[in-house]
Amino acid sequence: MSVISKKWISYLFILPSLVIFAVFLIWPGIYTVYLSFLDWNLISPTKRFVGLQNYLSLFQDPTLYKILMNTFVYIVILLVINCFMPYLLAFVLEFVIVRGKKLYKKILFLPSIISLVVGSMLYVWILNPVSGPIAIIFKKIGIDLPTWSSTSGLVLVVLSLITSWKVFGYNFIVLLAGVSNIPSGVIEAAKLDNIPLHRIFFQIVLPMSSATGIYVLIMTIVQGLQYIFTPINVVTQGGPNYASSNMIYHAYQQAFVLYKTGQSAALSTLTLLLFTILLFLEFRFVERKVYYAGK
Repeated sequence: MSVISKKWISYLFILPSLVIFAVFLIWPGIYTVYLSFLDWNLISPTKRFVGLQNYLSLFQDPTLYKILMNTFVYIVILLVINCFMPYLLAFVLEFVIVRGKKLYKKILFLPSIISLVVGSMLYVWILNPVSGPIAIIFKKIGIDLPTWSSTSGLVLVVLSLITSWKVFGYNFIVLLAGVSNIPSGVIEAAKLDNIPLHRIFFQIVLPMSSATGIYVLIMTIVQGLQYIFTPINVVTQGGPNYASSNMIYHAYQQAFVLYKTGQSAALSTLTLLLFTILLFLEFRFVERKVYYAGK
């Protein structure tokens, strides 16, 4: 069999994946950009071309800047809870704790297999400021819980915690796998030299497992903002006064609640552009510092 024949056979093997990728990712993306230049309400048989008017309307709306800030806050909170904390916990479980490792792994990973809708409803009950178990306990010591679902700022933190309940376990297992690949002899030698644990973590563990860490960093930003759509939709619907909305949920609300398809498509295009910029910055300034075994 010639080299050319083998090449075409290789293309045939990946063709199904390419077709699925094109149908469900590339084409919807192109069509979204196309819709962003139109005025359409999802119902009318005609679409009116308006050029850049949808983009101009977005930037003239003060709500956009509030939602951009919410999105940034979500990213920061999700990175702290779902990237740094599982990283630290993976280090502790691998190199500090001796007993009960399997039990801790199961407990931490279990929430990631439970529906996020169920988790959102569970947290709504737990954090109910009137009749929730935490509110009852706090009332006994004279503390009243605030109504977090209608408090700007606090609602972002609580929704991030609900999302983290789902995301944390998966990130933890992935990071634990990366940390466990570090030669134990390196860590033992550092301990024999009386190097503090925090220096071992920041100067040895982080650099030597950075390939896994950068993967979790990217997935936390992308999937975290996708997952947080569910608790927003179940608990707050973006309220109060867009205080809990983000770019993904607001695009959904514009399209399927207010039927402003053009503005929704424009916002979706801006969101895609934001993710592209974040990925570019990551590859430009972070990827070059990643450590790969054998290099």
